[in-house]
Amino acid sequence: MDLQENKALVRRLIDEAQTMGNLDVVDELLADDFVDHSPLPGLPPTREGIRILFGVMLGAFPDLRVAVSEQIAEDDRVVTRKTFHGTHRGEFLGLAPTGNPVAFEVVDILTVRGDRITEHRVVFDQLGLLRQLGAPV
Repeated sequence: MDLQENKALVRRLIDEAQTMGNLDVVDELLADDFVDHSPLPGLPPTREGIRILFGVMLGAFPDLRVAVSEQIAEDDRVVTRKTFHGTHRGEFLGLAPTGNPVAFEVVDILTVRGDRITEHRVVFDQLGLLRQLGAPV
């Protein structure tokens, strides 16, 4: 795949799985041996862990929207800076629903080989998110 196709593959994961809640696309786009190098505590670093994470996020923030700010591709990597927006309507990170609106920025680094995503790394302001959720931090 070329760089534009890699970016489109990642964008499809964002649009279809994270925003629209089509979790079947996770199995289609992530390789069988996919590795998440930065899973949330308690989640396996696998494709199934990503499926669980997206499901939990959609349950906690049923109106979840993802706005992509920038996307850069080089070699087999796609870096995406995006902002998640939603309303805290379900339990998340052990915190009961608050009804608070949240917005948090995420930087993902995905490795693409062939037509599948094989690796994931993420950086995000977990402390900022916890504050928006009313956690005692």
